[in-house]
Amino acid sequence: MSVFRGKILIIRGGAIGDFVLTLPALSALRQRFPEALLEVLGYPHIARLALAGGLANRSRSLEGRELAAFFGRNAELSEELRDYFSEFDVILSYLYDPDEIFRVNVGRCSPAQFITGPHRPDESSRLHATQVFLKPLERLAIFDADPVPRLSVEGKSLPQLDGHVLALHPGSGSESKNWPEEEWAQLLQALINSTGFNLLIVGGEAEGERLQRLAAALPPLRTRVAQSLPLTELAALLTRCHGYIGHDSGISHLAAAVGLTGLILWGQTTQEVWSPRSNTMAVLRHPLGLDRLPADDVFQRVRSLWPV
Repeated sequence: MSVFRGKILIIRGGAIGDFVLTLPALSALRQRFPEALLEVLGYPHIARLALAGGLANRSRSLEGRELAAFFGRNAELSEELRDYFSEFDVILSYLYDPDEIFRVNVGRCSPAQFITGPHRPDESSRLHATQVFLKPLERLAIFDADPVPRLSVEGKSLPQLDGHVLALHPGSGSESKNWPEEEWAQLLQALINSTGFNLLIVGGEAEGERLQRLAAALPPLRTRVAQSLPLTELAALLTRCHGYIGHDSGISHLAAAVGLTGLILWGQTTQEVWSPRSNTMAVLRHPLGLDRLPADDVFQRVRSLWPV
């Protein structure tokens, strides 16, 4: 059988979780075409995860005025981008393109085989997102690929924390997905008072005040805050942790992808579609909603998962 040594472009927008849930597609392409050059066109701070994990050779930013022209009918297209798209033999796009305007414009530049993937799953199907994002690869005779996102990155030393470290992400992309802050405060105190864990509290810029408030009530020798780290650095930190607790968030998907055992405090999102695809991640929810989940119930589940 001949070996394909061409160039494959994967176009993926969306948030962190959307990208992590597309990693199985990248892994399947890498496994099926080991000699091909794989490039990701996406948001740079997220797409770098694929480079760090060895799942892509190159990446390019999806942002920019010249690329925006590709979403206009009969638009004047950049000569540089015309040349760029013409380099590829296969283009797999997960962009939202209901009228196929982007696809038509790329076709004006490139003879590549263009494969359209869904930007989001149809939740009514109850099919997990990773399987939905793998489905387009059947056009390339890729079937039965591993649907579990896996990201192998080199670990990084934890910031002055010894022993067993538990990573916690008390935020998400939406307040509706968050467990109440006062419940987090109770859980963190219980972890400090009744376990041997040291705590690494992680989050982004928008969660900064919450992270600082929660950390301020904890002993500084056993607590560190990792805020707004580049995702590749955060992934490397997580690999050094003993476990993880978080919400329905992109960081939770990242923690699952690097292999952490975790506990996800789940709200109203469709669990069958969006939960982390990992045998090491447990989901805990309350039938009346996440805000009714008591901190003691979470703590008891933590003790059963990690008897430290």
